[in-house]
Amino acid sequence: MSKSIALSLVLAASLGLTACSQETAESVTNDTENAAMMTENAADSAMNMAENAADAVANTADNAM
Repeated sequence: MSKSIALSLVLAASLGLTACSQETAESVTNDTENAAMMTENAADSAMNMAENAADAVANTADNAM
């Protein structure tokens, strides 16, 4: 009887660890997707800032004439 109880406790603990590892895998996937999105947003922002700076230089040159 005690062996069956011990086996059921081991099984329950194993299932709990499996569930936690799946959540961890999903969390890593989400973190990776978020990091990729943040990198893309930072690149877009840098490009917009560079375009704005180029426009400002062009406007300054036009106004100087």
